[in-house]
Amino acid sequence: MYELSAEQREAAAVMRRLLYAQLPSRALVVVAQLGIADMLAEGPTDIATLAERTGTDAVALARLLRSLAVFGVFEEGAEQVYALTPLGEALTSGHPASALPSATLVAGQFGAAWDQLLETVRTGQSPFERSRGISLFTHMEQDEELRAVFDDSQGRGLALELDEILRAIDFSGYPTVVDVGGSDGTFLRKILEAHPGISGIVFDLPGSTSLQAERTARDPLEGRYSVATGDFFDSVPAGGDLYLLSHILHDWDDDRAVQILRTCRTAMSDDATLMVVDLIAADRGQRDERLHTAALMDLYMLSLFGGNGGQERTAAQVEVLLGKAGFRITRVDALPSGMNVIRAVPAA
Repeated sequence: MYELSAEQREAAAVMRRLLYAQLPSRALVVVAQLGIADMLAEGPTDIATLAERTGTDAVALARLLRSLAVFGVFEEGAEQVYALTPLGEALTSGHPASALPSATLVAGQFGAAWDQLLETVRTGQSPFERSRGISLFTHMEQDEELRAVFDDSQGRGLALELDEILRAIDFSGYPTVVDVGGSDGTFLRKILEAHPGISGIVFDLPGSTSLQAERTARDPLEGRYSVATGDFFDSVPAGGDLYLLSHILHDWDDDRAVQILRTCRTAMSDDATLMVVDLIAADRGQRDERLHTAALMDLYMLSLFGGNGGQERTAAQVEVLLGKAGFRITRVDALPSGMNVIRAVPAA
């Protein structure tokens, strides 16, 4: 008989919860693949109808949904009649910050990369480099469907942050904003909508900016909002007052991140400002729950980019990158969500 202290008992229980945590994730992916959240968005539905519409076994499906109901995803009213909760609504296609595109990524190549984490840790290589000999982003430029889902996932995730950022940060002092790597332009558009006196440019690869080009032809922001295409390792548009890098640096290794920053510095006047929006990783010894998201995302980045690729960085690591590229930090706003907004200007 093992004798356990209260601390040992709690630690062992928590460890098991961590180990089994992938099972709710897998269950949610199945729900997304079957389209169940959108079905329930039409109203509460009995399990027989759901099983018939999804082509699944009613008993197995009921167990899946009942287990997720314990986590607050669904609500079981009358026996085996299920309805969406506010949490479950976040998996519907119509939710403004829908997690459905993220679930689609996890159901496909990104989830497959998670399954190769042991080999990634052993070799330090990204699974995309091991299997295809190319980086994830190069692969996505060749796979239009994957790129579209990835961009959608990024845009929907940004909706979680925008209100908080716009409440905390005053953009009115920057007449022209250049959103570098701005994908579908969601961030820049929200800035312009909140501040009628400024204009902006969203800059990204051609594959990421085609949607904005279609939009601007019939856009209420036309005249204040434009699209430029190119590679931020080579050049970015000049003449901006604010250069925005939102969730860009964490996608790249240190050398490539510095190269992006130097490209921005080349385009900037001495009076312009650089703004970096990213999660900040925990320093040694920190265990604050607000840092859990950054820790999860760093594992995510490790699974996709390998040991020396994209990563979440500590504040000190970001400062080093900025210094190498010729910037000095003027202000850091740590937001309640754990997101950080770092402002920097060209160093003397």
